[in-house]
Amino acid sequence: MNYIVDGHNLVSHIPGLNLSMLDDEQRLVELLILFCQKSAHKVEVYFDRAPVGMSGMTNHGRVRAHFVPERSSADDAIRKRLRSMGKSASTWAVVSSDRSVQAATQEARAQVLSADEFTSLMLSSLQPKDTTPASPGDEPLSEAEVREWLAIFKQGRKPK
Repeated sequence: MNYIVDGHNLVSHIPGLNLSMLDDEQRLVELLILFCQKSAHKVEVYFDRAPVGMSGMTNHGRVRAHFVPERSSADDAIRKRLRSMGKSASTWAVVSSDRSVQAATQEARAQVLSADEFTSLMLSSLQPKDTTPASPGDEPLSEAEVREWLAIFKQGRKPK
């Protein structure tokens, strides 16, 4: 899946991140990089209010970060990007809880994901897979238990 992310909108929905942090944008980009490494996702993230001389785009593999100059907004840049995609916008999902961005997304026929929905998806994909048994009866058999069961099957008798 391909995602266009309203960066500052998403930051406030991720535990441990907030907009008052000096490196909130970098931390979000790092999380998105990890998210993309776990799958074949491609992400374009847009941040507004880039300081003078700091606007532009940076590439991080499957994550492309856009820093929108102060005279514009990430919302406007996302709308412009959707328009430029034409019909191919339907292969993308836009992550934002901003209603105007969601409306532009629907108009472009792209999928809408709220910041909370995407946060759940991203964080669950970053969790290590639980390898512990689901219930006490799901533990693997010990070597002695395997030998006992093999003996039972060979003899055709019922277990104790």
